[in-house]
Amino acid sequence: MTSERAGAAVTVRRASAVATVVLDRPERLNALDLPTRRALVATLREIATDDTVRAVVLTGNGRAFCVGQDLTVEDELIRADETIAATYNPIVDTLTSLPQPVVAAVNGPAVGAGMGLALACDLRLAADGATFSCAFGRVGLVPDTAVSWYLVRELGHARAFALAVSGRPLPATEALSMGLLNEVVPAADLAARAAELAAQLAAGPAHALALTKRQFRAAAELSFDATLAMEARHQGAAADHPDHLEGRTALAEKRQPQWWADS
Repeated sequence: MTSERAGAAVTVRRASAVATVVLDRPERLNALDLPTRRALVATLREIATDDTVRAVVLTGNGRAFCVGQDLTVEDELIRADETIAATYNPIVDTLTSLPQPVVAAVNGPAVGAGMGLALACDLRLAADGATFSCAFGRVGLVPDTAVSWYLVRELGHARAFALAVSGRPLPATEALSMGLLNEVVPAADLAARAAELAAQLAAGPAHALALTKRQFRAAAELSFDATLAMEARHQGAAADHPDHLEGRTALAEKRQPQWWADS
């Protein structure tokens, strides 16, 4: 069963345990004005507390994924520091802290903050014609929406800096070769492939997946000893959860596990 809820250029579609969040301003290439940013973070926060959602897809409507800040709304950049802190940072912070795994389905250009949204997702798929661009410098701005954090960690300083200062469009195939994407698929297959992957995640042990996501997100910042300590804590929590007994029992009985519905 699929349901839809729309408002302020963000649409949410539900299909079983998967929520697909769609940036829905195709006439503006899904540029992020203030109402859209507020709707997006509110939607993500609502999903975070919904135990019936076990996986999330983030995508765009039309020919773009998201081209970042809507530059026609000039007053939002008068105090850009406040705009970023109040409405952009909460979006990527919520994306990364969602207990559910998030799949980016990048259907077209992901520019500026749009690139940041894609990079903040746990798994990233892109249509073969999609592009990524760290284009802030083209309008005299600096990377935000966690683009600096992700690019430096995933590419190293030299390649990340080169992308930032050039602002050149990065084809999906090149982004895949650099390790920024998990898969590139034909545009016609993107929605179906993202739904398939999200459904596989939604069918998994939600409690263990949430702990794994938290663990991997933290590992980039923690010391080796702190990472070992987190692994021990999380393994204790996972071993005490009903999903662990079910997984062991299913393995012994040579059947598919039936994971706990309220993980």
